[in-house]
Amino acid sequence: MAQLPILTFPDPRLRDVARPVDGVDADLRQLAADMAETMYAAKGIGLAATQVGVPKRVLVMDLSAERTELMTLINPQIVERDGVQVCEEGCLSVPEVFESVERAERVAVTYLNLDGDACRLEADGLLAVCVQHEIDHLDGKLFVDYLSRLKQDRLRKKAVKRQRDDVRP
Repeated sequence: MAQLPILTFPDPRLRDVARPVDGVDADLRQLAADMAETMYAAKGIGLAATQVGVPKRVLVMDLSAERTELMTLINPQIVERDGVQVCEEGCLSVPEVFESVERAERVAVTYLNLDGDACRLEADGLLAVCVQHEIDHLDGKLFVDYLSRLKQDRLRKKAVKRQRDDVRP
């Protein structure tokens, strides 16, 4: 396994729309394992393939305190939404930013697992927020897109400054 570099806002590759995966093979399983290692090392609860520069519809999540309940969703698709909840969100691709975002309270998601089997996930609460957040990444959307234009502009300027400062010796 290997840790992968995580793209950070405003990197334009975060706006790439991921392509569906044709089939589950050893390379895809390796990508999922590398994504999980990367997510755990960054202390995140979810990571989409687009966040590591791979435009494939794959995401990993683990909301457990023990970090023992890894889920890999391939070609995830939200098929039902219900209710509304507001939750403070952060993102590994938008470091040190936490903002309230409105999302569906409950979702149903269809996806393939690492064996290529068709599955369905019924999620509510934090799991519903996380899966919606990660699927947004696969669609080229970031949680900051839900914020006001003023907040988006401030975050973009701050991110560009941070990247400039990171490059300086």
